[in-house]
Amino acid sequence: MIPRLNHQLSFPHPATASEEGIVAYGGDLSPSRLMLAYRNGIFPWYGAGDPILWWSPNPRLILELDEFKLHRTLRKKIPQFEVRFDTAFSDVIRECSSAPRAGQKGSWLLPEMVEAYETLHALGYAHSVESYQNGVLVGGLYGVMVGKIFCGESMFAKVSDASKVALAVLVERLKKEGFICIDCQVPTAHLKSLGAKEISRNEFLERLIGANT
Repeated sequence: MIPRLNHQLSFPHPATASEEGIVAYGGDLSPSRLMLAYRNGIFPWYGAGDPILWWSPNPRLILELDEFKLHRTLRKKIPQFEVRFDTAFSDVIRECSSAPRAGQKGSWLLPEMVEAYETLHALGYAHSVESYQNGVLVGGLYGVMVGKIFCGESMFAKVSDASKVALAVLVERLKKEGFICIDCQVPTAHLKSLGAKEISRNEFLERLIGANT
């Protein structure tokens, strides 16, 4: 049985997750609970009408920074964009909210989720990467930093490869800052095509420990 969270600020160990990867349900989206979740390899993901669901999937998808596949065609497109960091977080997350996650109908980024991540951004935990053309936001991504791991949440593109360019620039910045990897959470063919790979939940949790020491 999947446990229900109460007012106490705690989570079951990720190893107790269901076969689908659900650790618990309920609780709230306060900054303290969200960051506790991320520091323990857990993230929220649920749809309209559902309780808050907390996940720690096995396997876990990650992107090793040195394994990012910067294809020649993508490299040539980078100069076509101006990439900025943390200049339009709210715009990025709202654009992401208009597109469903792979395998899920409708948006998973409900208004309360958007508000919660905007609060994390204001506190310095959540960050955005934006791709512009002629001063117009045309793509980007956002995520949460946990030690030296960037937990990617979602991305969008209104122009071909705009989000991939944002990711490519992010990868180079994270390399320079000594980050370990990007947490991509759940496997998708799109991210695998860019070099992401699956690892076990236990290995990911070990990386989290290393990222915070």
